[in-house]
Amino acid sequence: MPMIEAKVTMQLPAEKRDILKAEFGKAISIIGKPESYLMINLIDNQDLYFGGNKLDKGAYVEVKLLGSVDAGASDKMTAKLCEILEKELGIPGNAVYISYWGTSNWGWNGGNF
Repeated sequence: MPMIEAKVTMQLPAEKRDILKAEFGKAISIIGKPESYLMINLIDNQDLYFGGNKLDKGAYVEVKLLGSVDAGASDKMTAKLCEILEKELGIPGNAVYISYWGTSNWGWNGGNF
């Protein structure tokens, strides 16, 4: 029931996609969600702008989940996602925006949780 969608400015070869999938899968436990229900969407080659300037290396990440978003957990999750993006793609934390979306309605397999 959690979803992480990351839009990044650079191309993501298959090996980087695999690494991000694995690292995001570990990180989702920070907000108390299981990797077994995690869906990930990686979108590369995006034009992202910050402060009117096109980013050479940048990312916008959305974390969506069933239920409310805990502020403390999301703060820790932001730190971890920024760490992963810096280590794996060289994207500095000041070129990353992360938004969190909680919902009480999440559909799967023909019904809602």
